[in-house]
Amino acid sequence: MENGKAGKHGLEGDLDLQFLLLGGELLKVRSVSWRKPRYYKLQEDCKTMWYESRKTIKSSQTFSLDDIETVRSGRQSEGFQKYTEPGIEDRCFSIIFKERQKNLDLVAVSAQEAQQWIRGLDKVIVNMRKLNPQQKSEHWIFTCMRKADKNNDNKMTLKEMKKFLRKMNITVDDVYATELFEKCDTSRSGTLEDEEIKQFYDLLTHREEIDVVYQKYAKAAGQMSTKDLMDFLTNEQREKATVEGAVHLIEKYELDEMAKQKKHMTKDGFLMYMQGEDSAILNLAHKEVFQDMNQPLNHYFISSSHNTYLMEDQLKGPSSTEAYIRALMQSCRCVELDCWDGANGEPVVYHGYTLTSKVLFKDVIKAIKEYAFKTSQYPVILSLENHCTMSQQPLMAQHMRTILGSALLSQPLEETMPSCFPSPEELKGKFLIKGKRLNKLDAVFNNNNNIVEEDCVSEEDEAAETKENAQKNKSKKSKMKLAKGLSDLVIYCKSVHFTSFEHAKNNHNFYEMASFKESKALNLSEISANGYIHHNIDKLSRIYPAGSRTDSSNYNPVTMWNSGCQIVALNFQTPGKEMDLNRGLFLPNGQCGYNLKPQFLRDSSTQFDPIRLTSGPWLKQKSLHVMVISAQQLPKVKTSEKSIIDPLVKVEIFGVPSDSTSKETHYIANNGFNPMWNENFAFTIRVPELAMMRFKVVDYDPTSPNDFIGQYTLPLTSVKCGYRNVPLLTKRGAVIPSAGLFLHLMLLDVQ
Repeated sequence: MENGKAGKHGLEGDLDLQFLLLGGELLKVRSVSWRKPRYYKLQEDCKTMWYESRKTIKSSQTFSLDDIETVRSGRQSEGFQKYTEPGIEDRCFSIIFKERQKNLDLVAVSAQEAQQWIRGLDKVIVNMRKLNPQQKSEHWIFTCMRKADKNNDNKMTLKEMKKFLRKMNITVDDVYATELFEKCDTSRSGTLEDEEIKQFYDLLTHREEIDVVYQKYAKAAGQMSTKDLMDFLTNEQREKATVEGAVHLIEKYELDEMAKQKKHMTKDGFLMYMQGEDSAILNLAHKEVFQDMNQPLNHYFISSSHNTYLMEDQLKGPSSTEAYIRALMQSCRCVELDCWDGANGEPVVYHGYTLTSKVLFKDVIKAIKEYAFKTSQYPVILSLENHCTMSQQPLMAQHMRTILGSALLSQPLEETMPSCFPSPEELKGKFLIKGKRLNKLDAVFNNNNNIVEEDCVSEEDEAAETKENAQKNKSKKSKMKLAKGLSDLVIYCKSVHFTSFEHAKNNHNFYEMASFKESKALNLSEISANGYIHHNIDKLSRIYPAGSRTDSSNYNPVTMWNSGCQIVALNFQTPGKEMDLNRGLFLPNGQCGYNLKPQFLRDSSTQFDPIRLTSGPWLKQKSLHVMVISAQQLPKVKTSEKSIIDPLVKVEIFGVPSDSTSKETHYIANNGFNPMWNENFAFTIRVPELAMMRFKVVDYDPTSPNDFIGQYTLPLTSVKCGYRNVPLLTKRGAVIPSAGLFLHLMLLDVQ
């Protein structure tokens, strides 16, 4: 197994790859004055970028291509926009990292070289993401081997092997380490090389728990025939097995050509299958858009961000267009803009009455236009908190019209006054403006829309609350002037004040929507959940975090979803359980940012109440059995070489209050590489259509809180039964390469 072979697969002889391996000088830009040349090149493993600084004492550093989220061509980063001139646009590119690492803004010597860097990096990154689980695992293991091989002689001594095992997150006692080493050192040279390292790798990566399953079904002379595989799919995976389906899996995962010809699956092929997407816990059919997208817009949960412009906290953190890009690239479909008068007549976006930095409104709109539909074609709602005076409001409207162009919805889709929302399908590629409007939407159809050029409206609820916090002596709701040009852009999302469900039913049209502070929404969800559900069957509701959450923390969104609230806005910049749940809800349906609400949250005659459960179509009691079998290649929490984790797995259920619970395994001491638990848990689920599962892996610590290792969250309706692999994500939602859980799940009807 050659280093870098998997990384080069399909790119051997590629000129762009050769260019990266040779490397070249790039100008790194951090500010107007900080611009320094750095030599960059791709290492032979085709997985690591190396760069050298031009200091007196030369130093070199590396970063993994696994850490790169995307490579952007041109001056498409905030740093480039601030610190460089448009004249060098075609020589610029930015490397954007998955976690909170700063962007890398680089300038090539020519436009041609810039394109070669971009093409080359894109090719290698795409290639790496195409690697099958075994190749990814080999990549990770050989990276650890290379780090342990101090003298770079491609041989491994006993001492280097022990160091390698520590890097792999395994503590092995000296007797076992020596025994393993001697077993593989067939040449008795005192070092492992070539085939001996291959044997060592095979012993290390042996999956006993998968062997047991394979042996149970492999009846054809020690191999799985097509019929054996069909039996396994039917009995264990609870899938409708066909001959064609089984043969397709053999073609897809089997490595041995002889076995393929016989339509057999070997143990290695079965291991590949058990690590592949067809054995993942997420239903493969749900990775694409599979729901009906022709229902009215308010029949969907909509992935939504609060104070989208903030990168950190609510008081003094930076505002940035980058925050919008990151949210939109996660398929967030409702972003917020707090708009204020800025210098030189240009409106700005920032958190009013605080020390957060400011960003130009037009730059935010440009970033939104560029990135809104890269991961999802479904509509994006721009939620405007407008504090601008009459002098700058027309410019806001002008910027949105000129920058967003025909993608901006500025007229209803219908010929006559509608009675309900259009669907996400009808609104594909469109921007909807949420904000105050001077008149009713009927005016558009009554030739009655030109009467007033400006008038007063009440301030946004959230804005008024912020102002109230800043000016305690406030006695009544303040009014603000609104320009007609801005008002006219609000079509299906007119902001109104909420008084009561009864008042809204009698006085508000379907397109008139209220924003609720989390405490108000929580109170309504607990006291009058069914009333809230009926309100949301007709209208949209937006929920936002309390102003007291100055640290940008989040509330639990599940309670609001249970009441049918669609736009449950969270601080996307803050990792934690709440954002894990948000990612989990929007993981299926092609991660498009829209998730169709269950029928009982859309039916105008529904009597569903998540807190006071009664019988009805929502009550489909299930018994969920989860066996946590093992984990593979868990990352270290602490960087210390001698630090090995003690992992345990927590299985959590979120949903209606009576379904919400959690259970956890015991911890395994000193093994992050292949810990095995074989622990069974049983859960009773009453409302499966609102239930979500979260698997959290932590490093057990008896003296302090357990350290987070990784997690994965998804709706129960997208869970596949049987033996399943579960990927693990970082706190910020990036996939941890090679790490995962292995489980067995059963979901049974309770009579």
